[in-house]
Amino acid sequence: MYKFYVNDELVTAEEDGKLLPFLRNVCQLKSVKDGCSEGACGTCMVIVDGKATKACIPKLSKLDGKHIITVEGLSDFEKEVYDTTFSEAGAVQCGFCIPGMVISAKALLDVNNNPTRDEIAFAIRNNICRCTGYKKIIDAIENAAKMIRENKVVKKEYEWKIGESVPRVDAREKILGYGEYTDDMEVEGMLYGSCVRSKYPRAKVLRINTMEAKLTKGVSAVFTAKDIKGAVKIGHLKKDWDVLIPEGHITHYLGDAIALVVGETPEAVEEGKKLVEVEYEELPFVSSPEEAMKEDAPLVHEDGNLLARKFVSRGDARGAIEKSKFVLTDTFHTPYTEHAFLEPECSVAIPEEDGGIHIYSSDQGVFDTRHECAMMLGIDPEKVKVTNKLVGGGFGGKEDLAVQQHAALAAYLLQCPVKVKLTRQESILIHPKRHPMDMKFTVGCDENGIIQGVLADVISDTGAYASLGGPVLERACTHAAGPYNYQNFEIEGKAYYTNNPPAGAFRGFGVTQTCFAIEMLLTKMAELVGISPWEIRYRNAIRPGQVLPNGQIVDESTGLVETLEAVKEIYTENPHAGIACAMKNAGVGVGLKDIGRCKLEISDNKVHVRIGASEIGQGMSTIFVQIVATHTGLTPENISHIASTTINAPDSGTTSGSRQTLITGEAVRKASLDLKEDLKNNTLAELEGKEYYAEYYEATDPLNSDKTNPKSHVAYGYATQVCILNEEGKVEKIVAAHAVGRAMNPLAVEGQIEGGVIMSLGYALTEQYLLQECAPKSRFATLGLFRANQVPDVESIVIEKSGLNVAHGAIGIGEITSIPTAPAIAGAYYKLDGEFRTSLPLVNTPYKKR
Repeated sequence: MYKFYVNDELVTAEEDGKLLPFLRNVCQLKSVKDGCSEGACGTCMVIVDGKATKACIPKLSKLDGKHIITVEGLSDFEKEVYDTTFSEAGAVQCGFCIPGMVISAKALLDVNNNPTRDEIAFAIRNNICRCTGYKKIIDAIENAAKMIRENKVVKKEYEWKIGESVPRVDAREKILGYGEYTDDMEVEGMLYGSCVRSKYPRAKVLRINTMEAKLTKGVSAVFTAKDIKGAVKIGHLKKDWDVLIPEGHITHYLGDAIALVVGETPEAVEEGKKLVEVEYEELPFVSSPEEAMKEDAPLVHEDGNLLARKFVSRGDARGAIEKSKFVLTDTFHTPYTEHAFLEPECSVAIPEEDGGIHIYSSDQGVFDTRHECAMMLGIDPEKVKVTNKLVGGGFGGKEDLAVQQHAALAAYLLQCPVKVKLTRQESILIHPKRHPMDMKFTVGCDENGIIQGVLADVISDTGAYASLGGPVLERACTHAAGPYNYQNFEIEGKAYYTNNPPAGAFRGFGVTQTCFAIEMLLTKMAELVGISPWEIRYRNAIRPGQVLPNGQIVDESTGLVETLEAVKEIYTENPHAGIACAMKNAGVGVGLKDIGRCKLEISDNKVHVRIGASEIGQGMSTIFVQIVATHTGLTPENISHIASTTINAPDSGTTSGSRQTLITGEAVRKASLDLKEDLKNNTLAELEGKEYYAEYYEATDPLNSDKTNPKSHVAYGYATQVCILNEEGKVEKIVAAHAVGRAMNPLAVEGQIEGGVIMSLGYALTEQYLLQECAPKSRFATLGLFRANQVPDVESIVIEKSGLNVAHGAIGIGEITSIPTAPAIAGAYYKLDGEFRTSLPLVNTPYKKR
């Protein structure tokens, strides 16, 4: 028996084990998050005898007599300090890392209540944050130190109007750890599920023997594809992803599920998995697009290895390049990238009395989850309910189903609640990554550096399943031209299946890859022409009323020139500075029906904002409350944003494509105006039971439309980023100027910029998702994620410009923040040492040697 203190209460443990599950499952202290169970992420940070400690590391036998503190054990004063400072600083996005950050902050401030920013950064160096870029977390801790020194909490007052920097509506529950993520759910009689995965990247499954596993103590059931009554294959767009691989069929990658084991405890499930016998016929695998495109290549899928081909052409690129004074051609490579969201995938499914199922999940689209799970179960979609709990980050990586289908299948068949959660290593293997791409670009310019034409080829590795490989390739191709004004453009892109882990949506959606290529060539072209990299971009920059290479005439909100002008001085003053520009669509566009929907429901003297759209940390929920407050004059006390659900909420589409603030935000605006009219003659109480519904849709034109000037997207955001290196060749500062239309919440905009920049700082310099014979060799600790004491300063320049008459002029910023960073950094190194780097992560830097 082991005795120790948790939040000043004596507790006893009969058996040895790790501290983390004891705190979560026995003490029910859910602020202590399980982000990796490998000692790598810091989400489980607690204080042990005054020292910040990862709870997944120490065993209970080493804690005899020790004192442990979690966020639940903070004093009321401390809770108010950290709630106020983290909220007001904008330090909270997805929130999964935040209780751990608070703990590391407390451990520091208990011994040093007047720390420097460097000391704060060092204190939280073992806490990974993938959302914020750390700057606002450091701001929060700095302010917390001041309040602790003064022994006084001072809160700001807010009007909650559009354009005001207000705290997130969900900040407090995330900071103090009582907000519920899916893994925090406790349901009576809940079982646990986990899948046996393929032993080989490509093999025929000859036989699955589950008999011995079913006899294992604590195992409730073992399911195979034979138990699926509906569709065995599902998928976000193309239905090619096997829920479970049937006998006689071929696996596509190591993450393929063969059997689903369900039991009373996670430990019993793991024992059962060991006893599932699978007989395979190992087959040759395809590990690259180069192999996939060979005539005699093994087929990853029966319909061939080519998933998608996209061809975009306007004008006469080849003729224009032939006549150009300066021509440059080069090849570029960008790698796989792991999203590394802090919350591993988890789902809880509960059977309903009507024969349906209720799925709780941390995904990016509840209606997508409903559609695919209903297909698999073979039941009416109306009988499948899906509700988001708090979502611990996504960045595109939670658009595809990972665990929801397995939780739903087990709960439906067993008629009891089932939780399915991926370990961190399973997550790294299973969910889709950023597409690796190989690109060849040719650019022609005249004697003044004006672009005459661009010709490009893109080859994408989409991995084992389609996911969003087609749309990602399309976006990579349509945006490969860059945010410039010229009319001769031709690009062909092909996405190939391989037996690698699948690739899908990732912040930037293909544009991070092709932007790296076009921007690097422009930097080199400036040298040929004899002008600066800033000047060549300024001369070619798209301006309002001009025509993009895709034929779209851009509107008055187009602000690329303003972003360039904003960074000109700092770029020209620094000898080792690199620069890059980008544009990114907001809204799905390209002819697809992209509808935003909103329902405002009046009950209990409150306006309940009901929207079937996922809040994944981007701040959408807060902006919607601001919109309602602005038009109605109500305060947040009378406005409640309901978590995304398919129950009594309209489908507002996937949280993807930087679309929610713009597309769904306009629907919220329209519904708010209707409510405003009724409030002129009625109180909220008098409107009890009323609902206000609105939707927004604006038609766009498909790829290769025959219109002279097609409208590909409702809106575009624009950006220029500058990287400044110090004398040692380390990144000293990134200046990021972004044209956002209207900044609905400037603090949240800054947070998106800072987080996106730091994410792509890793993409450019340190991050690697290593594969060997289709098998991931990276762990969370070896992905190369930047830590708080390693990141440079990020200066955000937010440029507002009117011209878009939708959603108050707001243009989504979630993705573009990550797009120009890598070429800006590579450009800075080119200026420093003259080495023109064409692949990521960059080599021969202080961060990575060749």
